Amino acid sequence: MQAYYKQQHAGKPAMICSSEDVDALIESLAFGEEFENMATLQCLQRKLLPSGFPDHEFLVGVNGKRQVGIVSFSDDKNYISIDDSKPQGGDVVYHIAESPTEFPSMAEIPLPLVREAVKEFLLSGGMRPACVEWQEAPGV
Repeated sequence: MQAYYKQQHAGKPAMICSSEDVDALIESLAFGEEFENMATLQCLQRKLLPSGFPDHEFLVGVNGKRQVGIVSFSDDKNYISIDDSKPQGGDVVYHIAESPTEFPSMAEIPLPLVREAVKEFLLSGGMRPACVEWQEAPGV
């Protein structure tokens, strides 16, 4: 799959091909540049739309200090991860190549589950991971 999370990936995305690559991506997001803590992932095994664009998008954001992150999946609908044990209220911000995106704070899940979801996305050929609880995203 392709990953975009640094400005240098605009012309040449990072390639994620194995579980080890996923681990390296998560570590880079967790402990890399402050405004490069979220990646857009696209599975190359899925079909393209007639426009030539991917038929899906998978976002993964990581906060290394708090050991949490978010995952978001879009195809016909938009979904975000959810942790029902967290109280509602407030937003969190993650950045792809310095560009911010807000999510409800309830979308943050434990870092090991984020890692598991990205590996499942990779190994399933780009399907929405079943290891995460999802909610439809309002305007994400």
